[in-house]
Amino acid sequence: MKYLDEYRDPALAHRILDKIAEACGERSELAAIMEVCGTHTMSIARAGLRSLLGENLRLLSGPGCPVCVTPNDYLDRAIAIARQRDAIIATFGDMMKVPGSSSSLYQERGNGARIEMVYSPLDALKIAEQNPLNKVIFLGVGFETTAPTVAATLAKARADGVKNFFVLCGHKIVPPALFALVNDPELKLDGFLCPGHVSAIIGSRPYEFIARDYGLPCVIAGFEPLDILQGIWMILRQIIEKRGASVEIQYSRAVAAEGNPKAAAFMEKVFEPVDSIWRGLGKIPASGLAIKEEFGDWDAARVIQADVGETREPAGCICGMILRGVRLPMDCPLFRKTCTPENPVGACMVSSEGTCAAYYKYGNG
Repeated sequence: MKYLDEYRDPALAHRILDKIAEACGERSELAAIMEVCGTHTMSIARAGLRSLLGENLRLLSGPGCPVCVTPNDYLDRAIAIARQRDAIIATFGDMMKVPGSSSSLYQERGNGARIEMVYSPLDALKIAEQNPLNKVIFLGVGFETTAPTVAATLAKARADGVKNFFVLCGHKIVPPALFALVNDPELKLDGFLCPGHVSAIIGSRPYEFIARDYGLPCVIAGFEPLDILQGIWMILRQIIEKRGASVEIQYSRAVAAEGNPKAAAFMEKVFEPVDSIWRGLGKIPASGLAIKEEFGDWDAARVIQADVGETREPAGCICGMILRGVRLPMDCPLFRKTCTPENPVGACMVSSEGTCAAYYKYGNG
């Protein structure tokens, strides 16, 4: 298949793996590279890349799953709103089974709450137009990849005068989380495999501080096996050649250095940066997005009151440490025992981009 088979060519994969092995052979110590995207995590597991890379190279999964890093207080608020008689929750499907402190959206729908799965925030806006007597709340969760579409939908809701549509904003920004990771004393990294989808929006420049201030190579890679392998080799080449760390774009067919200025402008029009809590990483300055005051009439956090109970994390779950890259799913006492995709205890087991879900389905290679 054109534009797919060429990125899964076994002969070319072997050639790149030989280059990776050669580069690793020039290092006496273990190299640790973090992929900062849940789609990378799943692609690496599906293709069995970890088992091909040898013992001198370790791939760590980072906080690249937006559903996974969404804290329980956000989920608890969404669940509390869902219990209101006139509320309709609209959400992407991977939020449904994420456990909050005492329930999940999936459980609440079973109890009679109106919760609709949608493919786009525009679908949620349409539901609001069709149900004028109800409050329709879209759960705005995601990184810079999805935030522009939510911003555009909010702008359309205001332009069309749809007063019963709201967004519960939980959007997050990736570069500040990387700043937190490079300053984590428990984490020793040699480079970052940066997210392709996010970078298509923000470009490569927001990562330059990592190379400049911390001397860590960054490569923005695509999601096919050869994309990922080439991205790893590009990181190792920077390390071996000792020419100074930089940000490189392997995924040039989708990512430009300047990103997507039009999408970025939509985000800036509707959202403003705020401090935000990430599961496992805590509160990170200027790492989240809040709806600006001029769009406040469509901001669920401002407009809709909710009785949110005590927020707590599930006992024994180490999702937070897994999202920081300091533990693996197999280190969790709940993994494959009480925590499974059918009965998830932690968020990392729920999403199709979750590290625990990837290890559960494909193992360690």
